[in-house]
Order: sequence, then C-alpha cells, then structure tokens
Amino acid sequence: MRHTAVLIPGDGIGPEVSNAARFVLGEAGADIEWVVRQAGVAAVEQGDSETLPSDTVEAVQQHRVALKGPCTTPIGEGFTSVNVALRKRLNLFGAVRPVRSLDGVPTRFSEPGVDIVIVRENTEGLYAGIENEVTPGVVTSLKVVTEEASRRIARFALDYAVSRGRRKVTVLHKANIMKLGDGLFLACCRDEAARYEGRVEYEERIIDAGSMGLVQHPEDFDVLLCENLYGDVMSDLCAGLVGGLGVTPGANFGSDHFAVFEAVHGSAPDIAGQGVANPLALIMSGVMMLRHLAASTGDAGCEQVADRIRNAYNAALMQGEKTRDLGGTLGTRQFAEAVVRHMSVEV
Repeated sequence: MRHTAVLIPGDGIGPEVSNAARFVLGEAGADIEWVVRQAGVAAVEQGDSETLPSDTVEAVQQHRVALKGPCTTPIGEGFTSVNVALRKRLNLFGAVRPVRSLDGVPTRFSEPGVDIVIVRENTEGLYAGIENEVTPGVVTSLKVVTEEASRRIARFALDYAVSRGRRKVTVLHKANIMKLGDGLFLACCRDEAARYEGRVEYEERIIDAGSMGLVQHPEDFDVLLCENLYGDVMSDLCAGLVGGLGVTPGANFGSDHFAVFEAVHGSAPDIAGQGVANPLALIMSGVMMLRHLAASTGDAGCEQVADRIRNAYNAALMQGEKTRDLGGTLGTRQFAEAVVRHMSVEV
C-alpha cells in the first residue's frame, strides 16, 4: 500500500538526519511518497515570511502524518518555538516519548534496563506562553490547566498503556504546592483511572520525589503521565538513562487523527553540515510512523518494514557501528548505510 507523508527537514542538522532517515526507510521497502515542506529558520532562508508557513500546516492537515527534523528555538529572545506552534495549530495534544535501553549502547542503567514511555500533555500548562512584564524587573508567567485537556491526556495515556500491554501508569505532579492547577490535573487523572481499574495499575508521585526514583530505580516505572513542562523535563531525564537524545524517538498525536513524528533533540547548529550528526533518533521516529500507518490503515507491510529497520539498527549498534556521540566513528550517512547493510531480505 502506498502512503503519503509530509517531510519537514528542519534546521541545523535537520536536513542531514532527515535525508538519512528517508534513505533508510526507502531501502527497507517503505512505500512512501514524501511531500517536503519547510519550518523554522530554513523556511525563512527559503523566502517565507513565517517560521511555520501555512502551506506546511496545510500539508500535514491534508496528509495527516509527518516526519519532522529538529527546528531551532532561540533562547530568551527571537521567534517563538516552531514545535509549540505546530502542536497548537494541529491540536497535537499528546506527546509520546518511548525510552528503552539498547544492547549496543551500554549505560550505567543497562542492568536491569530501562523501558519507559513518557506521555506528555502538549497544549497548555506553562508552555501556553502567556507572559507579562507587570513592571520593569517583574514578569509573570501564567500556567493554564483545563479539565478538558487534563481528562483528554489521561484517557490517552491509559488507553495507550492498555492497548500496548503496559503494566502501570504513574502520574507526576506538584499538587502539594500548586493545589489548584496541578490539583485539577491530578483529580482528572484519578477520575479517568477509575474507569480502567483492573486493566492497568495506577499510581501518583510528586515530581521531585519521582525524579529521584527514576534515577535510583528506573525499572520501577513504565508509563509516565505528565503535564507539559514536567513531560518535557522527564523526557530528557529519561533519555539520559539510555544514552541521550540521539537514541530516543518522539511522536505527537492530535484529536483529528494528525500525527507528527520527530527527533526530540535540538538542531545542533555547531555541527551542521559536517556530516557527523546521529540520525538514529529520527530513524526510530520513522519506525514509530510506520507502526502508526500500519495501525491506522491496516497495512501489515508497514509493520514488517518497521521490524526490519529496528532489527537492523539494533544489529549495527551491537557490531559497534555508531556515530561519535555514542562512542563510535561513523558519520551520518555512514551510519545510515550500516543500518541498510544489516537489513535481511526476509523478515
């Protein structure tokens, strides 16, 4: 079955890792027609007046699925986050960040191993971006929490856990201090969890104690359910347990069946154009995209291609074929070619 997907290369190392991921998916047999659209600094450099052009958003709305490279977000000044804008425009309320130990990427947490999925509410909280300078030297940032969004992400996380045979959902919160905002989020999670009693275990942890627990005993955790800011922080913390953002994929799902799969690392402009960036995170995100296409269209071939790619990059890592951020010597294209070499004809 032929599928159409939008490819957003992004900024910095984005075009390099995007090309590598596209190459691997094509060589694995993924029958995808790519519609290339721009976002971020790359869009402006190519003549657009906006960092998130309307034709990019419209393309995702039309084709419903996209693979996206990293986009630059200035710190403390300049334009607002393209990632946040895209999530808002497409109502991509649920972020999913799987984090698992890889046999070929040893870390101090490899035994007994890490297998965690972070589910993050994507549309509100402090990332609503509502800030005001009350008076010179005094700034307020408004944290937005709604019952609708809280219930929606709780149902999403619980459904995800049940459908994938996960054992437990842990809500991370700070309702002991932010009794109204985090209190509402927590109350909605509790209420929704009651509907899943007997199907998946449910627990709650205060975010600071939960962070300590993750570092001490990551094997105690399974699915983490977080509001926006906490989910962003926990995604990077958990990535650090398994080797970094270079080995962790990401996806964003919306209520209108839109899905954007992305590398969760930055655009790394300091190494852009050098051919040394690690494309694995975006390749893994491409695997997530294939599994989504298989589930949403019934195309079993996508599932087979996804397995072929996963087995191949696992084999490459086990053989020590890695990029330099993982202790290896391969460049971006070299790693992609190594993955292709490990693909077997039969799945």
